[in-house]
Amino acid sequence: APPRRMLSRLRTSSRVLRTHGKTMVRCISTEPTLKDIFANKIPEWQKEIKEIKTKYGDKILGTCTVEQAYGGMRSVKSMVYETSLLDPVEGIRFRGLTIPECQAKLPKAPGGQEPLPESLIWLLLTGEIPSQSQVDGLKADMNKRAPLPDWVEKTILNFPKDLHPMTQFSMGILACQRDSEFAAAYQKGMKKTEYWSPTFEDMLTCIARLPRIAALIYCNVFKNGQITPMKNDADMGENFAHMLGFSDPQFVELMRLYLVIHSDHEGGNVSAHTSHLVGSALSDPYLSLSASMNGLAGPLHGLANQEVLRFIKEFKADLGDKEVTPEAVKEQCWKVLNSGRVIPGYGHAVLRKTDPRFTCQAEFAKKHIKNDPLVDLVTLMYEVAPGVLTEHGKTKNPFPNVDAHSGALLVHYGLTEENFYTVMFGVGRAVGVLPMLTISRALNFSLERPKSLTTEAIKKSMEIMYPHGHT
Repeated sequence: APPRRMLSRLRTSSRVLRTHGKTMVRCISTEPTLKDIFANKIPEWQKEIKEIKTKYGDKILGTCTVEQAYGGMRSVKSMVYETSLLDPVEGIRFRGLTIPECQAKLPKAPGGQEPLPESLIWLLLTGEIPSQSQVDGLKADMNKRAPLPDWVEKTILNFPKDLHPMTQFSMGILACQRDSEFAAAYQKGMKKTEYWSPTFEDMLTCIARLPRIAALIYCNVFKNGQITPMKNDADMGENFAHMLGFSDPQFVELMRLYLVIHSDHEGGNVSAHTSHLVGSALSDPYLSLSASMNGLAGPLHGLANQEVLRFIKEFKADLGDKEVTPEAVKEQCWKVLNSGRVIPGYGHAVLRKTDPRFTCQAEFAKKHIKNDPLVDLVTLMYEVAPGVLTEHGKTKNPFPNVDAHSGALLVHYGLTEENFYTVMFGVGRAVGVLPMLTISRALNFSLERPKSLTTEAIKKSMEIMYPHGHT
């Protein structure tokens, strides 16, 4: 049976209003809110984790080799991250759902074909697929939270135009930290069991404000500084496209897909792990996300998408007047590899098959885009490059990742400013990492503090364990 506090919300299905002497009835949704559902999930999750720890608490989950310790801790199982899981072959699953399943099952905009970002927030937080009315309610709530304080807008508009957009994005998020409900509540004093509630409020407000922050940066750096006001009845993807200055319905759909597929990729990547780590110190969502974005800005993480686009453009230019055929592309791929360079956008730290985030973008292009030389080259590269990389023999995964396609799609619709691409990635990534941060506070996850060793300590330990060398 629903808890008492939820029943009290559900009992009232209408409210009598008197306006100009007339009696009117305003219907109120009987569906519980996202916060209601999340609150009622917490005891279930806490009970499950307690049972797991009681039954298996002293059991070994995994190991860490010396190679892994020096190699970025890859594949070391030492972190709990509930919202998504990355399989080397299947790719990402959001709460158990693949990207195609999310595209099929999550609510969409009227006439749309791609899932709404708000519906993914609901799924990641609760593990449940929301109804259309629940998503509409969440959308309305987030749109109320979205406007930025005037001083924040003025601050962003006064950033130097040559300051990298990702630096501006991180600073814009930090500026909003002044409004953190968690920071204010913690300062006043609250119980650990209450941490999740102000974190939840910060999460929704922070995510809701990001499209505006990003659009201000884009319009100020690359355009004339004029930004279109947000639409109060639009979803996050539509508003983002609208405030960037784009009205093409296909681009709006692309933004919905873009935000969803860039949201979460389990917890070990730099941006997700940074958010988790910083948040474990009870830093509020604004502080945690800003730190996360600084990690995303690195060339080995989120900055890779703009590097891939530059590579594709250079690749196309190097082909010159040649007809773009599989043979010509293969020859050019070998030229790149034999010069000691890599083919960016191919390979992944975990995946061993084509990234499904690449696949859904390729399917979007196939459905909506015809006769675009850059998009066609990306498609042809996918047919040719894996075979070349396999023959080359120096990559564990010769297949494309998400970055191999996103830039070409954005260029097709007219968003050509490569330095802004990682900001867009960051807006999407927040949709994944901040729900997980909220879950961490609800489940009272501990301060993260792994043990580190010096090279000398590793050497001495190994010499004691293997006095005659490892055989």
